[in-house]
Amino acid sequence: MHGINLFIYLCNVILICINRYLIEKTMKLTVNINLGGYAFNVDEDAYERLRQYLKTIEKEFSGETSSAEIISDIEGRVAELFKMRLNTYKQVINMKDIEEVMDTLGSPELISGSEPAGSEPRTASSSRRIYRDPDGRIFGGVCSGLAAYLNMDALVMRIIFAILILAGGFGILIYLLLWIVLPEARTTAQKLEMRGDPVNIENIKESVKREFDTVKKKMNL
Repeated sequence: MHGINLFIYLCNVILICINRYLIEKTMKLTVNINLGGYAFNVDEDAYERLRQYLKTIEKEFSGETSSAEIISDIEGRVAELFKMRLNTYKQVINMKDIEEVMDTLGSPELISGSEPAGSEPRTASSSRRIYRDPDGRIFGGVCSGLAAYLNMDALVMRIIFAILILAGGFGILIYLLLWIVLPEARTTAQKLEMRGDPVNIENIKESVKREFDTVKKKMNL
């Protein structure tokens, strides 16, 4: 009887050891990072790939006058794409997520012209979203935001609202409601989405440079 109990005990110990071994072999280590103001858990191999990607971006744009702003906006977009891939049942960024984000944003070497010959540019899908436009606003940016979304002149949209106001005052109510409901396009990615432009490295770079040049002109630098 004691021999049977001992045999069962040894079998349980062996099974526990095998289980722990399999867990250690199949479980990946994760790295906690802060990107764009958000914290993420990333698989160790995915983290190394992401680190190389961001390092390449930093190197490619180090000579730009607005390099800090470009890199910051790119990192912010990466964080947004990471958040879209997480949910209640998925809390860790893996290699597949990294590759998809890189495909969406594109290669920094290709933008700078240092990509090997024969490489094809990656194109990110574009989708328009309605925002209030802080750059072209007179009051709340509603008219300029709607105009950008509808791909029309902001002056035409302002005339439409003026007619609605004169026709019975409904224009004021509609404008105020949209001012409350519509978010403001704060980031470069949101401004690109507002115009329907693909949110990739090239467009982020060009958008930041335009804003930087506009500020310099206003300040007479």
